[in-house]
Amino acid sequence: TILLGEWWNANPIDVENAAASCGSAPAESDAYTINGWPGVLFNTAFQFKYYIQARCWPGNTYLLRIINAALNEQFFFKIANHSLTVVGVDAAYTNPYVTDVILLGPGQTTDVLLTADQAPGLYYMAARPYVSAIGVTPNTNTTTAILAYQNATQSTTPPILPVLPALNDTPTAFTFSSNLTGLVTSPFWSPVPQSVDENMFVTMGLGLSACGANQTCGGIFAQRMSSSMNNLSFVLPTTMSLLEAHFRNISGVYTTDFPDQPPVVFDYTNVNNSFDLNLIMTPKSTSVKSVMFNATVQMVLQNTALIGVENHPMHLHGFNFYVLAQGFGNYNATLDSANFNLVNPQERNTLGVPAGGWAVIRFRANNFCVWYFHCHLDVHLTWGFATAILVENGGTPESTLPPPPADFPQC
Repeated sequence: TILLGEWWNANPIDVENAAASCGSAPAESDAYTINGWPGVLFNTAFQFKYYIQARCWPGNTYLLRIINAALNEQFFFKIANHSLTVVGVDAAYTNPYVTDVILLGPGQTTDVLLTADQAPGLYYMAARPYVSAIGVTPNTNTTTAILAYQNATQSTTPPILPVLPALNDTPTAFTFSSNLTGLVTSPFWSPVPQSVDENMFVTMGLGLSACGANQTCGGIFAQRMSSSMNNLSFVLPTTMSLLEAHFRNISGVYTTDFPDQPPVVFDYTNVNNSFDLNLIMTPKSTSVKSVMFNATVQMVLQNTALIGVENHPMHLHGFNFYVLAQGFGNYNATLDSANFNLVNPQERNTLGVPAGGWAVIRFRANNFCVWYFHCHLDVHLTWGFATAILVENGGTPESTLPPPPADFPQC
């Protein structure tokens, strides 16, 4: 298992809370890590250079489970001079896909096969960010670990470092994400639902919310930085959970009026709209989408250029979804639907919606409950980049939400 992460000299929760309280961007992490260590290339005053080393035997093939556990970074990952065969994403099998680089957003997992088919020696496995947002300058350090062939040592063989993509290499990111397909011969595969009950078109991206009286906010125009889906910025309830309010049928905690369409139709990916105050101001709400049990839901996820163009890793709790298509620019229902993959699309629970583009996902709502749907960049989540899917009971004991246990702890 290879766990990619971030490291702060301060408590990351304090970093996020500070950003949320003043509505500004959080501080960048001080370093990136592989299984907890930044690696030998890390260079700051902390001199925190420890690394991990994985031993392998020439000719053997190894299964690597790679997980991005970072809060706010997507990562390119490579192993010097080695190819990787992707066989799974987000715990769903894929058709084998051979590549020398993979991309993982926060919360995404990728299973790859690695064959030790190079000359015995030391090879760096390395990761650094994919930064799609223009004008953002992240920590550019590269985190490393070492793949060590048996009997190879640093005293005899200097490690080889892979050439990683540029920080803003969107074409490489899109090539990887869009070339994955599902393994239909897997016993866990279910065919894609061919008919759709709920059609949704969801615009998503950054925005602003009113700062409030007697407050100082760190966003542009002295407002509070915000995020939204269909121009609604999500606020978690404070009195009780969505699930408890749903189970006990308590009103006033949330509403079920999350819109199926954006309130205003505009040129979503045109950067000339980036700072139009008529478009970037977004109200706060706790609005969810209610669907019938076992309904098939299709969402067009349309990125916007409001405030900034960025790849957003969208994560759906409670379900895997099929990725039918992805592209750049504004989604065109007539042209783009003709290219849907309804045969063997990749199946996953987190997808990076292309910067300045769109993606179409489809899933069957066969899991009764209230499920969060949000951007997995943590700062965007704290700004309200979310909604929830409320799946109604199905009418049988097996598809009805059970009551909480008698000893369920109370907050």
